[in-house]
Amino acid sequence: MRDIAITLIVLCSVYFTFKRPYIGVLAWVWISVMNPHRLSYGFAYSAPFAAIIGGATLIGLVVTRDPKDLPKTPVVMTLLAFTVWMAFGTLFAINPDGAYAMLSRVMKIMLMTFVTIMLIRDKKQIHLLIWVLLGSMGYYGIKGGVFSILSGGSFRVWGPEGTFIEGNNELALALIAVIPLFYYCYLTATDKRLRFAWASATLLCGLSALCSYSRGALLGIAAMVFFLWLKSPKKLPLALALAVIIPAAMAFMPAQWGERMNTVKEYKEDGSAMGRINAWYMAANLAASRPPIGGSFDIYDAATFARFAPEPKDIHAAHSLYFQALGEHGYMGLALYLTLGALVWRMGTRINKRVKDRPDLKWAGTLATMLQVGMIGFGTGGAFLSLLYFDVPYYMLALMVATERLVDKELKQEQLRQKHQHETKEHRRNPMVATTLKV
Repeated sequence: MRDIAITLIVLCSVYFTFKRPYIGVLAWVWISVMNPHRLSYGFAYSAPFAAIIGGATLIGLVVTRDPKDLPKTPVVMTLLAFTVWMAFGTLFAINPDGAYAMLSRVMKIMLMTFVTIMLIRDKKQIHLLIWVLLGSMGYYGIKGGVFSILSGGSFRVWGPEGTFIEGNNELALALIAVIPLFYYCYLTATDKRLRFAWASATLLCGLSALCSYSRGALLGIAAMVFFLWLKSPKKLPLALALAVIIPAAMAFMPAQWGERMNTVKEYKEDGSAMGRINAWYMAANLAASRPPIGGSFDIYDAATFARFAPEPKDIHAAHSLYFQALGEHGYMGLALYLTLGALVWRMGTRINKRVKDRPDLKWAGTLATMLQVGMIGFGTGGAFLSLLYFDVPYYMLALMVATERLVDKELKQEQLRQKHQHETKEHRRNPMVATTLKV
């Protein structure tokens, strides 16, 4: 039954994508983030739904008469440069076969990120994309939160098999990235029942992230909560709410959770932590020996660790966004990635400043702030996990770009309206002077 339902949804989305290509973007995000076909048990499990939807979206992009330009902003240009650099570095990969296979996967994500930027343009489409993201991640976060309550937090929460977020640590970090968007929906909802639903989803996803037993997730949540409080116009009410929620969450967690978190203080005695540090040294040594391109994808094997790691037999993934970028794409790749993050952050700050005196665009400022909060959480927790190519942060980047473009459009229209009103008044006062000035 699940196979049939998923297939029908995909086929319907393909039909509407040819008329409204942005629907293809929404369907792509649903398939790539939630991976609903992995919840089936029959033919849909391995069906190429992403390829079908991606192909239909690209065709729709070509044939549509709707606006579809790619804004030439610093964020978009830096993302393009990062994409090109990753592809270029693959020409000099240490392990070409594995590198080209991973390149294909990453290029699909980047291509659809650019398509998302091109097609998501108005407030309705922005909110639809947010709801699809939240529905896709919320399925696992809310389910995990309910499971944690029923089990008393005694078991780890895991992600969907065969995806970027299959592991408990990866799922936790992905949830951290989108929790601020749940809170955004809570802040902008007007119906009390909706506000209760969004608040409940926010708390359940937070509990699910905690019950992943991920130490990086705990650090990410802490950084995110602090920044959220710092940016909040109502610091005292939020502080009081956190003073209730945080102790309650800590009291709920079982003893083994506390023991797991306390290992952060004794990282030298933790084999997992020392393995990560060994992988970080390997990445740094590799980047230093092959400037400026690094080793490209698929470098975490015995041969590479034997050449560049202090402990050659302790083979681990990068376990860090930043060391992953450094080892795989060299100092240039890391610089581009960090620059991209800084530019997206600056864009969010700029949006907030521009809409400060526009009540009708208050939602855009709130969204920009929540996207920044998500960046804080993902950037902090991501210091300990290899999720450089996870697609959700890139869709959040697309949301920021789409929001700024819409704000820019609205402000320009307002300027034109004001100019027209001024000219109309001048014409009424002195028709001859107004006509002469116009000429």
